[in-house]
Amino acid sequence: MNHAQIAALGRALRLLGEHGEALGADTPDGRLHEIKADLRRALDLLDESVTSNAATTRCPEHPQGPVDESAPDRCLLCETRRRAARRAEYQSSGRSDAGPVPTAPSRYGVRGDRPQPQQRWLPELWNGQEWQLCGTPRRDRREAEAYIAAQRRGSRPAMAYRLVHEFTDYEVLRVWGTPVRVDIEPMGNL
Repeated sequence: MNHAQIAALGRALRLLGEHGEALGADTPDGRLHEIKADLRRALDLLDESVTSNAATTRCPEHPQGPVDESAPDRCLLCETRRRAARRAEYQSSGRSDAGPVPTAPSRYGVRGDRPQPQQRWLPELWNGQEWQLCGTPRRDRREAEAYIAAQRRGSRPAMAYRLVHEFTDYEVLRVWGTPVRVDIEPMGNL
């Protein structure tokens, strides 16, 4: 729905609200025909602005998905997932040895066998005393460099910025500007 459609629909609905406030037992037929025409106009505007079909389910994840009438949200996909979880819970609770449910081994291993490395790029700025984090750690290096470039072009840039690569250790990748130590006491501690 574009801005013009929103504005036109808003005007039509406000006009209908005014009609509703002025409606009474002694409203003449001519006024009722005018209200009917305005209602039709508002419905036509609404038909033009709605681009997708009405949701078939009450599921926010799959609004146009297949319908299961017995599901609380009428979503067959989510209900299938819930049923599988309940089935797995039921099967594992009935076992006496309480071991893992036997499945075919995965050729990729399990998460515990291959922990995922955490890799982030930390944008930092020099505040005159030390390096401090100046933005959210990023998972993408180009995004972090673009963020620092935007900070440098901002209205109040810092003296220096740096990009730190965090993997299992920290490594400074690039430094913009020159960090100079600034004494925070006004007269140099005299």
